[in-house]
Order: sequence, then structure tokens, then C-alpha cells
Amino acid sequence: MEKLLFIIMSLLLMIFVLVSVAFLTLLERKVLGYIQIRKGPNKVGIMGIPQPFCDAIKLFTKEQVYPLLSNYISYYFSPIFALFLSLLVWVCMPMFIKLFSFNLGILFFMCCTSLGVYTVMVAGWSSNSNYALLGGLRAVAQTISYEVSMALVLLSFIFLIGGFNMLLFLKYQMFIWFLFLFLPMGLVWFSISLAETNRTPFDFAEGESELVSGFNVEYSSGGFALIFLAEYASILFMSMLFCVMFLGSDLFSLLFYIKLSFVSFMFIWVRGTLPRFRYDKLMYLAWKSFLPFSLNFLLLVFGFKVVLFYML
Repeated sequence: MEKLLFIIMSLLLMIFVLVSVAFLTLLERKVLGYIQIRKGPNKVGIMGIPQPFCDAIKLFTKEQVYPLLSNYISYYFSPIFALFLSLLVWVCMPMFIKLFSFNLGILFFMCCTSLGVYTVMVAGWSSNSNYALLGGLRAVAQTISYEVSMALVLLSFIFLIGGFNMLLFLKYQMFIWFLFLFLPMGLVWFSISLAETNRTPFDFAEGESELVSGFNVEYSSGGFALIFLAEYASILFMSMLFCVMFLGSDLFSLLFYIKLSFVSFMFIWVRGTLPRFRYDKLMYLAWKSFLPFSLNFLLLVFGFKVVLFYML
């Protein structure tokens, strides 16, 4: 009975994430439309609301084309693995029901995001196209660079809350959100989230203007749709993680989901507002700005804990 419940709840979680991804793409197209003073999708149904489902049907019914010289098995499976990873990471959500009892939720998240690099790398390499390989290399370099700062920020919070369980964030933010205490850290974390999910202004993995869509250039129909779904599921998860870490993490309140929607909207807002970084500036930001900042923050938190330990 318990195993059956586990499977049903996992399927429900997956379905809800995929539906929310569908409507996040609609929100993005609408918001970008209004930023650029146009309507966005408005022909299908009422206000274009069924548009994501039409897009999904169109993409999955198109003919699957694959390059003759590609490494077929790895080319075929890397988008599937990318989507699997971006859905798997959702099980470390700090839910009170003991469905997924994650005492090491933060470590699980780090493992899943680290594996995400391989999917991009394999997708770029197995296409056997120079453009795809170049896009894949840039994406891997970017993701690895920003993961260092991300790990250090998470380590600071592990010292702060004294454990790897994400439920501890709720206990520590009962009276004041961490965003008020660590506002600069919140902004840095948001920037790192943008870089980790390959979003504007850090979208070098898919630099359409100079790389013909980057690592996914050889993908069409279903493969492209799966890569697209994986990216947007990651955006939603990073938004949820931002809310858990900085905005109080009571998953049973409606306010939490309003905050999550707002953070997801900020991802889109940034895309509509900022131009793309230059590549050397991206690396400079990761290694010369964010890395020293996150190291200093780690030392600050560690110092606080040591002082409190001796005072108590």
C-alpha cells in the first residue's frame, strides 16, 4: 500500500510540474509580448490559454529527424535524461508528509544539478555538429563555473541552519525571512539561478544570434520539446528553491505559491529587459565577483556560529 501511494504521489507531482511548465511558457510569451508592445498568443481559445497544449501536440507529432553521422543512442537519450533529472530534483521539496523523507535534500539537489551538465554536454557532442559542440562546451563551462559559487552559498546556509534538510528553512524563517537578513546574498543567488538555468543574460548555451541555437541545433520535434520542458522545469524548481531559502517555506500556504509565481515572473522579466553578457564578462563575474563574495559570506556565517557556540 505504501509503495502504491509512493508511485501515485510521484506521478501526480510529475503531472503538476509538467502542467505548470506548460503555463509558464504561456506566461513568458504573454509577458514578453507586452514588454515588446504586442499581444503574444491570443488566437487559440480564450486569450490564447490552450496555446501550450497546441504547441505540445505540434512538436510531438512532427517527424523526428536525426543527423546521419550522429551517435544515435546518446543523441536520442540525452533529452529524455535531461527531463528525467529536472523532474527527479522535485522530490526534495520540503513537504511535511513523509512521502519523500529527505534529511539530505540539499545534497540531493546538488547531485541532480551536477548531473544536468552531462546532458547538455552529451547532447552537444552526440549531434556530431561543430555548432552544437561549441554550444555544448560553452554551456558546460558556464554551468560548472557558477556551480562552485552555488555550492559555497548552499554550504553557508547549511552552517546557518545546522543540517541538510530543507524543512529547517521553515523553522528558521518563522518570524523573519532570510531575504531581509541577507539581501545581497539573495540577489547573488538569483543571478546564479539565472546562469544555472541558461537564461538571459547568461543564455550562451542557446545563443541564437551567433551559435544557431547552441547545443540543441540538431534537435527537432520531440527531442527539442523535451529539452525545452527540462529547461522550464529547472526554472520553476530554482524559483521554488529561492522561495524556500529566502522567503519562508510553508508549502501549505497560498502565499508561498504567489511568491513562487512572482520569482518565475522575474526570470521572464529579466529576459525581456537585459541584453546578453559578453562571454569573458560572464566568466569574470563567476570567478572574480561571485566566488569571493560567496567565500566571504561562508566565513561570516561560520564566524557567527563559532561566536554563538562560545557565548552559549
